[in-house]
Amino acid sequence: MLSKMLFQFLIMLLAVVGLTTTGYAANPNYDLKVLSSAPDQVSGDDVLVQVLFKERPIKSEPALKSRLRQLTFWLNDQPVEPEIRAGRDGHEVLVSGLQPGENRLELHHRRQGPLASVTLTAHPITGPIFSGPQQYPFVCTVTSELGKQPLVDTTGNTGFPVFDEQGNQIGLSRDCSIEPYVTFIYRTTGGSWAPLPEDGSRPADMATTELTDGRTVDFIVRQERGTINRFIYSFATLAELGDEHWEASDNNWNGRLLFHFQGGVGIGHSQGGISNSRALQPDTLQKGYAVIYSTGTRTSPHYNLQVGGETALMVKEHFIKRFGVPEYTVAIGGSGGGIQQYVYSQNHPGLLDGGVPQYSYPDMVTQTIHIGDCELLEYYMDATDRGNPKWQTTSNRSLLVGLNSNDRYPDPFAGAKTMLGYSTAPGMTECIPAWRGLTPLVMNPQFGRADNQELMQPEGVMDDVRWTHYSDLKNIYGLDENGEPRTLYDNVGVQYGLKALVEDTITKAEFLKLNAEIGGWKQPSEMVQEGFPFLGSLEDVMADPSLFDPWSSRNMNLSPGGDTPAPRTEGDLQAIEAAYTSGLVFDGELNMPVIDWRHYLEEVLDMHNSHQSFSARQRIINQMGDAGNQVIWFTDARPTDYSDPEEPEPREEFNQTWMALEVLHDWINNIQENPELSIADNRPDAAVDSCFETDGSLIAAGEDVWNGILDNNPEGVCTTQFPTYTTSRMVAGGPIEGSIFKCSLKPVDTALSDGTYGETSFTPEEVDRLKEIFPDGVCDYSEPDQGRPVTG
Repeated sequence: MLSKMLFQFLIMLLAVVGLTTTGYAANPNYDLKVLSSAPDQVSGDDVLVQVLFKERPIKSEPALKSRLRQLTFWLNDQPVEPEIRAGRDGHEVLVSGLQPGENRLELHHRRQGPLASVTLTAHPITGPIFSGPQQYPFVCTVTSELGKQPLVDTTGNTGFPVFDEQGNQIGLSRDCSIEPYVTFIYRTTGGSWAPLPEDGSRPADMATTELTDGRTVDFIVRQERGTINRFIYSFATLAELGDEHWEASDNNWNGRLLFHFQGGVGIGHSQGGISNSRALQPDTLQKGYAVIYSTGTRTSPHYNLQVGGETALMVKEHFIKRFGVPEYTVAIGGSGGGIQQYVYSQNHPGLLDGGVPQYSYPDMVTQTIHIGDCELLEYYMDATDRGNPKWQTTSNRSLLVGLNSNDRYPDPFAGAKTMLGYSTAPGMTECIPAWRGLTPLVMNPQFGRADNQELMQPEGVMDDVRWTHYSDLKNIYGLDENGEPRTLYDNVGVQYGLKALVEDTITKAEFLKLNAEIGGWKQPSEMVQEGFPFLGSLEDVMADPSLFDPWSSRNMNLSPGGDTPAPRTEGDLQAIEAAYTSGLVFDGELNMPVIDWRHYLEEVLDMHNSHQSFSARQRIINQMGDAGNQVIWFTDARPTDYSDPEEPEPREEFNQTWMALEVLHDWINNIQENPELSIADNRPDAAVDSCFETDGSLIAAGEDVWNGILDNNPEGVCTTQFPTYTTSRMVAGGPIEGSIFKCSLKPVDTALSDGTYGETSFTPEEVDRLKEIFPDGVCDYSEPDQGRPVTG
């Protein structure tokens, strides 16, 4: 009896002091909020948190300090002394000393005992957090980009050589890390950057700048650089004369954080190059924005947006731990930098509060669907069907590729094609100046390299690298039964030129020949090295004409003579499903306001074709019911003088980005002030679809200016002013979303009866040929992608 009473007394006593038999009981009046990252995604050995006083808000700073003095912090059962500082939204507590793996941070009251706790999972600052095994070999660029030697981090014999100041090799680096360092620079009155004198003097040519709060300050910038998740990062903020390197003032920071993403196309195994024009964005720095940047969020080193999103989270996390929580985070970036904004908004809600995708595409992986057709179709018109004079008219080539074409820009290899007996046209489709070489870059494991790879040790360590997008993302796509990365590209059942057939701009015979002989791509494991112009010289071609191969035809599945239909390429359903489930496909979930802005570049056959903004919009509508979160702006950038086709006279192009950032500022403020309203309902008046003249003056604005692109309404003012074009898959009957890798199939007999071919009728012999070309059926674009995961 006594032992039972004693046990009950102990339970009561533990409850009074805030403990339980399991060691802890939370106080409902207190909590710990992690500010710098998700609790399970901490990187490095520190974390920024905030104490939440839930029973009654603290309104004065003295009261807050008094309350905080009563509290202590315990990390993994040991008391710690964190750094407590003022933040923009209340106090911030920086706790150091985390160990790799799981950590327990507790808040204690000096008299009452434990009050609250949070479990933290710490990961190495070199990564990864969730992107899976890291890629090796990995080539360092900190030596060539920053003049810094990486840290020795391995006792093995594989890595990048590290040298001391005397030039002696002292070891190898696998992860290319450096210690972070700080430099101070200033903007000159001439519009360039210069090092700030170390003696603290103020240079005579130092520019000043006006902040968003109206103050005029010296244009001095603190730039911190280092490595996070193996990639080079940069933090740039306005500073003041006399600032210490690691105690830089944030007096001139307006609280807004700009993440500058960057584009390009890369396939991994490299730390990448840092662009100071993006890392030091003067137009935004001069207003007081902080600018963060990473080579890991630049798609020219790699296009693994799982790694990119992970890197973005880590870079922002470490900025917050250094400078505090921003009022909001907004992004800019063109091409791949625009893609990242759409994809990261979908995959990592809260990373960004708004964005200005420039020259955007919805994502990268769905571009490979129609861009993989470009060389197939160009080869067909140049070589396979070279006797057909129709393909000697440039505009006719758009009947198959969908993309724009014109005669103002001649194919640079037209003379070589004619000399070697191929067909050609006076001008080009967008396929040639914009997309030539993208297929080998994405698909051919033989074609690729990384800057500085010749320095890697041991010699020959890079020889086994498979330079493909699929290998770069093998953690996502997986490996097949032969150990090869699974692939996405598929053209089984695709009826190339279908729209042209229905509109009677190609004949039935041309349609049947095209689809019988177009073929597909070999699997990467079967591919051979590229020819000229990717490798070799004109002299090599003169000696051996077979080396001339601007279409990569040596890696195509073709059918000699055309009697037996050429094999199409089958994509791997597991890889396609993984592209969706991993978030590589932007499926329309837009969790922030965006102003999708681009210069109109169709006239110059630029790869950033205009319909991509509307492809993203249709996906948003499909997913969310409407596209109120997205605004589309075009600015005219057409040349004015085509008299010299080699160098058309460009116009002075107005950059609408700053205007977009100002509109986003109002939009984000509205969202913060009215959280009960939707993103669309918080739109300010200026956040509306628009198009602009080259000088930035408004042509038209309103909800109807882009009518006629995604609906059957009469064309809006901007639609008429800025024509958009299509793709090979849209010509083949596919939707503007462009997000069907492997189409569902229907029998040819069904297609003949359901209106697929419009008014076109086929003879029995032609029907037999259709069935021979498409034995498994033709694409049914009313059905979803075969690889799209089924949702409940």
